[in-house]
Amino acid sequence: MELTGLNAIASSSRSPDPLPAVEYEVFLSFRGPDVRTTFADFLYRLLDRPKIRTFLDDEELRKGEKIAPSLVKAIGESRIYIPILSPGYASSKWCLQELALMMEHCKKDEGRHIMLPIFYFMEPRNVRHCRGSYEQALEQHSLKYGEDTIRAWKDALKEVGDMKGWHVTESDRLGAVAEEVFSRVWSHIKGNYMLVTNELIGIDSHVNQVTELLKSDFESGVNIVGIHGMGGIGKTTIAKAVYNKVFTQFERHCFMEDVREILSLKNEGLTTLQSKIISSILRDDHKVRDVSEGIHIIKDRVFPHKVLIILDDVDDRFTFEQILGDVRKISPESRFIITTRDKRVLELLQVSKLYEPGGLSHDHSLQLLSRHAFRMDNPLEDMATLCEEFVEVAAGLPLALEVIGSLLFRRERKFWEAKLIELKRIPPAKVQERLEISYDELSGSEKQIFLDIACVFIGRNKELPFYMWSDYNFNPESGISTLILRSLIKVDEYNQFWMHDHVRDLGRMIVREEDDQHPWKRTRIWSNEDAVDMLLNGEGTDRLEVLRVNMADEDTELTEKEFHKFLD
Repeated sequence: MELTGLNAIASSSRSPDPLPAVEYEVFLSFRGPDVRTTFADFLYRLLDRPKIRTFLDDEELRKGEKIAPSLVKAIGESRIYIPILSPGYASSKWCLQELALMMEHCKKDEGRHIMLPIFYFMEPRNVRHCRGSYEQALEQHSLKYGEDTIRAWKDALKEVGDMKGWHVTESDRLGAVAEEVFSRVWSHIKGNYMLVTNELIGIDSHVNQVTELLKSDFESGVNIVGIHGMGGIGKTTIAKAVYNKVFTQFERHCFMEDVREILSLKNEGLTTLQSKIISSILRDDHKVRDVSEGIHIIKDRVFPHKVLIILDDVDDRFTFEQILGDVRKISPESRFIITTRDKRVLELLQVSKLYEPGGLSHDHSLQLLSRHAFRMDNPLEDMATLCEEFVEVAAGLPLALEVIGSLLFRRERKFWEAKLIELKRIPPAKVQERLEISYDELSGSEKQIFLDIACVFIGRNKELPFYMWSDYNFNPESGISTLILRSLIKVDEYNQFWMHDHVRDLGRMIVREEDDQHPWKRTRIWSNEDAVDMLLNGEGTDRLEVLRVNMADEDTELTEKEFHKFLD
């Protein structure tokens, strides 16, 4: 017999103390006999649709007198509490213990937790004042539990009874109320799914056009939209904005950044990318051991769903067969978006729906330059002519306009004129050389901090290298502030360093030029393969300043002996 819904969940988790594997977003508390197969089932199915992590407690499976540690952990981790206060809720000591603990967290961590009570065939005032079935239940509990416990439960019931929630009566359609609750939950946690994106002037037109392509008919049977164009044109920003607009239409979704960078990890690039995609889609930590295992998991657990997968910055090392397997077996309602600098990559992947964002218009270019050069939407009157010339040489490239504008901020006219002459000498297609003009204006210590971030510390907490930089007397606070003002780096909402891939590539190009043929003679080594080869072969010079090595995926074991020459 096939089990579905809450019955299947209850039957598959008969352990009295199931240990949560991941943090939960919603804790659903109810008395099973009252609502398990009705309202709770409706609500759980709605929450599961967009893969909202919901801890579904079944109080009938509990044993003993105390709440198990895993249950305490789930309550503490969950952001949203939904107690379904049915007529029999107070008869369960488990429900009352959970409610008291939820209220305690709401008061202790104000703002972190949200209580959304549902008064199911119960008047809120009867919950608040412990009348009717709640009064009878508490009288029974008082025969076994002490005054302090009963008082704590009554206090929790009074507090939740004072809250705004949903009052479900016999005249209400349970499905409609469950939809309302889901909408409220989704409005609270939707921001956790949305991507932070830099505002691109004039982006709405791009987003609308790509969104329309996603809706169109696909001849190949694999529904892929390709966004192509030169680096710095805004492909990633457009893809993120499209994702934010449409991801709610899909059961599962994934935005995978820096595919080109991940696949450059020669030994573990394929499995790393598979692990990231699987973890993002299933919203759980997965580390695949080999490519075939990754393809099997994707086929069985990803493809059956209606998914949105965005693969950002793809190059010719990417193939569907190696990473995802046979994508023709994915749900026909699913969609892929691929961004790349090289249109030929999309042709090799047989992508039929293509979009190439053009450069910014003259007016939008002038606005973007002015925002960074003057911190306003229009240029100063006496600099307007010069701004027109910078807009012309930037050729509508948003990244160039942002970096150049930031370089010109609060600088005298002579500086502007000198930089304009330099830029006019560089062909428009050579984006990195144009960005290097901003790098050249940095101080010596600022250059070192910039190169360290570009090679090693992207995606790392900004505090991590502070001690190292301080030991070199680099003044990291000032250096990082300068790099941010120059639009060469950003610090994201997680306090981690971020760089545009063109800026990152500029930094790594500068380090490679220290010795093009011999990585171990450079000041910084970020390739794991180069690092391991250098250490095993006893290479490396006293020029080496920063080394990144990860042995987690290596078969060879390194000892102190290999690092000894660098520790003296």
